[in-house]
Amino acid sequence: MSSPTGPIARECVEGYLFAEPPLELLLFRRYPTRGRIWVPVSGKVEPSDADLEAALRRELAEETGLTDPVPIEALDWHVPFVADNGETWRLHAYAVRVPRAFAPALSPEHEAFEWVAADEAIRRLHFSDNQEAVRRLADRLRAGAPKV
Repeated sequence: MSSPTGPIARECVEGYLFAEPPLELLLFRRYPTRGRIWVPVSGKVEPSDADLEAALRRELAEETGLTDPVPIEALDWHVPFVADNGETWRLHAYAVRVPRAFAPALSPEHEAFEWVAADEAIRRLHFSDNQEAVRRLADRLRAGAPKV
């Protein structure tokens, strides 16, 4: 991602699905036509979404089949970036606790999923903001707050 230069043109959300102890995250691999990179659940906020959390809930349902996840916790991580079209967009990161046995129904966006330890997630994730969000989630859980 390159550095943003303009006003925020689009809001986006990303969800880090996790289980603990030990801390593991559920990552998704994009198809080769989309770079075959490992990513969290993510997407754009649509006009029909009531708010950021509603957008994340919709993306979770679309990309994993997960409906009504509780709780969803904001990671207080808001990252502006330059999108492929040159506009400045902003990501809002959330943590979503799920049972370790959760096996997502893959959407057409992903070819695979895997549960991995936090260190492995940081190694696999393509974008530095994704890596930093995992670090923040791990730090918050180690500190005992929030209890997501």
